[in-house]
Amino acid sequence: ALQTAINNSDPGDTIVLKNGSYSVSSAVSLGSGASGTSSEPVTIKAETVGGVTLTGSSSFSFSGVHDVSIQGFRFTQSTTIDVGSSSKAVDFIRNEFLFAQSAEHNLIVRSDDSEVAYNWFHGKSTIGVYLGIEGPGTDTVAKNSHIHHNYFSDQTFAGANGGESIRLGTSPKALSSGGAIVEYNLFENANGDPEAISVKSSGHTIRYNTIRDSKGGIVLRHGNNNKVLSNYILNGENGIRIYGNDHVIMNNYVSGISNVDGAIIVGSGTVRDHFVGESADSRKKYDAPDRIRIGLNTVVNNVNGLAGETHRTVEPRNVTIVDNIFQGSTNKLADVPLMQDFYWRGNILWGSAANGNIPTVGYTRVNPQLAQDATGVWKIGSSSPAVNAAFMTDHGTWVTDDIEGRQRAG
Repeated sequence: ALQTAINNSDPGDTIVLKNGSYSVSSAVSLGSGASGTSSEPVTIKAETVGGVTLTGSSSFSFSGVHDVSIQGFRFTQSTTIDVGSSSKAVDFIRNEFLFAQSAEHNLIVRSDDSEVAYNWFHGKSTIGVYLGIEGPGTDTVAKNSHIHHNYFSDQTFAGANGGESIRLGTSPKALSSGGAIVEYNLFENANGDPEAISVKSSGHTIRYNTIRDSKGGIVLRHGNNNKVLSNYILNGENGIRIYGNDHVIMNNYVSGISNVDGAIIVGSGTVRDHFVGESADSRKKYDAPDRIRIGLNTVVNNVNGLAGETHRTVEPRNVTIVDNIFQGSTNKLADVPLMQDFYWRGNILWGSAANGNIPTVGYTRVNPQLAQDATGVWKIGSSSPAVNAAFMTDHGTWVTDDIEGRQRAG
């Protein structure tokens, strides 16, 4: 009956499946005939949010469909939901993803203009991602994905690699620009991989997310021109790690990170730059960071602060590190062993941790007067020497608000 209703749908229709548990052995198919329009999508929804559980091997399949919204289902299937690149604007809203462990991934989106919002992804202990944004062919990432207000929790894959919560692209897609916005998501116990948000393509914005009590952090593994803005990473194992070129890392709060390698890591490389036509083996290598801007971040009470790498030999170049607060009591606050043409200015260092190799022109040692709020977040007060003290006057070129979303006045 659901398949018949979908086959007979018109733009603007809402199709409601009665609450209950349904075993699906052959996927309900959404093709071009089930499409809506941008102003009148076709909505397929559970009678109440979470009231329909789909069990069995599959749920929905997608081919050539556009402007359709899937809402309110509990997915427990044993195979991946894969939205092919022939489709467009396929949205998943207010669903629960609790897949059988035999499913390699939960949701793979290859379609442009898709939205994934207000969903709960949880309970995965095997290799694979909760959410992957891919795209057509081998070297193109899907365009204009909007991933927001989702909850990613309790991912426990024990392997060294391959259990990301979100993966934007894959290494062959590194130079493809997707324009995804990943915002207002919460990650807790994201322990499947050192990369809770793994960026393997270009031109994305990662902002206003919280990662808490997790192994995973935010890693710019492949690609260029990505922005990491106003994220909170709290009491976990990994913070922010950077490879590739022309990234902006601003307004982030990184605290309680146990990784001895550093809370924010400016990586080193095995190649200088990725390029069109390089071999598949070369594309998988680490691209040394060039032309990175790191500013207005609060990096407090980590095992190490901002750091570099020495186990790869191609040094980062032309990195600007300005107007950050680095505070801690262990190891080093700002230390990048391999670097060329770095510009350090206006940073505040405090605590019993060593300075590191930050040049003296790049910092002031002064108490930033951080105090914890009711949630345990360290913030500056009205009398802090950090107030209105930015060395650089052009931050507004890169960010228009501050770490708490308030409009920057200067």
